Amino acid sequence: MIEAAMFWNEPNNLSHWDFELDPGWQAFGDMVKLAASAVRAETPRLTRVLGGISPIDPTFISNMEERGVLAELDAVAVHGFPLDWNHWQIHDWPARLDEIRSVTHMPVWISEVGVSSFGAEEVQEFGLTKSHELLRGQAPRIHWYSLLDLPRAWPATTRHREAEGSSYYRHFYMGLLREDGERKRAFDAFARLGGELGICQWFHFEDPRLERAVAWLKQLGVKHLRTGLSWADSQRPNATAWFDRLVRALEPFDVTVTFCFTPESRGVRPHHTSPPLVAQEFADFCAEMARRYAT
Repeated sequence: MIEAAMFWNEPNNLSHWDFELDPGWQAFGDMVKLAASAVRAETPRLTRVLGGISPIDPTFISNMEERGVLAELDAVAVHGFPLDWNHWQIHDWPARLDEIRSVTHMPVWISEVGVSSFGAEEVQEFGLTKSHELLRGQAPRIHWYSLLDLPRAWPATTRHREAEGSSYYRHFYMGLLREDGERKRAFDAFARLGGELGICQWFHFEDPRLERAVAWLKQLGVKHLRTGLSWADSQRPNATAWFDRLVRALEPFDVTVTFCFTPESRGVRPHHTSPPLVAQEFADFCAEMARRYAT
């Protein structure tokens, strides 16, 4: 069941939104307002969420408030990776959430929280246990990132790739399962939580891991899942068949669907992070997906 629509992913991160083209996020705000309104028209009861921000920045949320974006939404979301990418300690999680709560009365979701096993599986296991301890009861939805390691033959969705050094390679070690399907230490730690945490798992176009992932999610007792439907992928041959297959496979879970990624042909620049040439086209895509999968 699709329970929520999320608009974009980490919009205040240059790896996911080209704010050099949109320095004040005006184009982003206009795009999200149109999309959220279009989704509400199709599915009034579907929860509408601002794409999870990374870094956690209350000034960005205030910006969205001032632009009237939050008036079209039901919740905001944050991402946090203090043991890998953020410049704050894991124990600061409650304070980071309070920073956002200080500028909005909207519910604050944690749509990605994770720790890599880049240095050691013991670090990831500790990070999972401590994150759960600190965040339990702190948000309506908490999605652990992620179930599966990213295969080393696939690129991570970042702007500068290998030039980012170890920051880039950590993307490949965020899963509870290694690329070969072997469990990490954190897998059993997650299972012991009894479904208290959800999972965020991105699936690539026609991802061969889909059915195996669903089986693992069921085994872990996951109730809430976050994934994405890519506007860019919608331009590929057989896109509808892939979207149908993905959504059908995820029917056992309460799903938050993230709408993001600009088709190269529809951006101000030919890149998935670009503001669209016509914001209404993104809104039309979101409405079409809501009409097809959430009604």
